[in-house]
Amino acid sequence: MLQGAVTSRVVRGVGALTLAVGLLVTNVSVLDARPAAGLTAAQAPQARDQRLYPALQREPGDPEVIARGQAVYGISCRACHGLDLRGGDLGGPNLLRSQLVLKDDGGDLLGPVIRDGQSGAGGSSMPPQNLSDEDLDAVVEYIHDILGTASRQGGPPPGEEVELDILVGDATAGQTYFADRCASCHSPMGDLQGIGARVESPKELQDTWVRGGARNAERPPIRVTVTQPSGERVSGALDRLNDFLIVLTEDDGRHRSFGRRGDTPLVEVDDPMAAHREMLPLYGDADIHNVTAYLVTLQ
Repeated sequence: MLQGAVTSRVVRGVGALTLAVGLLVTNVSVLDARPAAGLTAAQAPQARDQRLYPALQREPGDPEVIARGQAVYGISCRACHGLDLRGGDLGGPNLLRSQLVLKDDGGDLLGPVIRDGQSGAGGSSMPPQNLSDEDLDAVVEYIHDILGTASRQGGPPPGEEVELDILVGDATAGQTYFADRCASCHSPMGDLQGIGARVESPKELQDTWVRGGARNAERPPIRVTVTQPSGERVSGALDRLNDFLIVLTEDDGRHRSFGRRGDTPLVEVDDPMAAHREMLPLYGDADIHNVTAYLVTLQ
């Protein structure tokens, strides 16, 4: 819907992005593991709640059991998983983000892992913990209590959802901002004509213009032109670009790749969404509210 065209010349390639992959405790094999001793039959895996994340929908536990679990956790688990469950000095994973913990219902998944241990990726492992049934259940209760507290922090207040009125901006100021920053690519009488009627929800309208297109809309392809020292120019849809290589697909479907050394060959990138991405860190709250108030008037 909102598609601007901005052409930028890449002088230096895109740096490589290195992803750091943490250790996870979500080994699929635990789904078939036996329930820990001390768990009732109703808590067994075959009878567990099928909600997406039961751990976030639990009622508060018994304070005495939680206190006991905190003490046992501090002795047996803290060194690996940290005081706040986000990982400790011995390299244990963040339990607050663990899918196994989130999907656990009363210890049906956590219990076997704590009692029997588990092998992890890269040769890491969790040793079995020699805990009584009561201590194991208390640790599980404590972990869920911390998880529930963390999930509630920063969340909306309990009760019915309140529909917020986001039309709090100044439409006149929004029109001025639009004329200064957006009118080179968009027009209220062109591509944005009637957008206030086409996108009825002000919240969705705001999300649409900020992201640069409707939700789930197909993004326009990034085009690239490579000019070789011989003068030959090759254009197509960008597949890959870094400091050493550029790969593109020509309009006839043929894949082409070119090695790069510094500024050779010359690479020109035409990214229709570049302007929106460049603007994201520049918007202030007032700018967003004002432009939204203005776009609502384009009926």
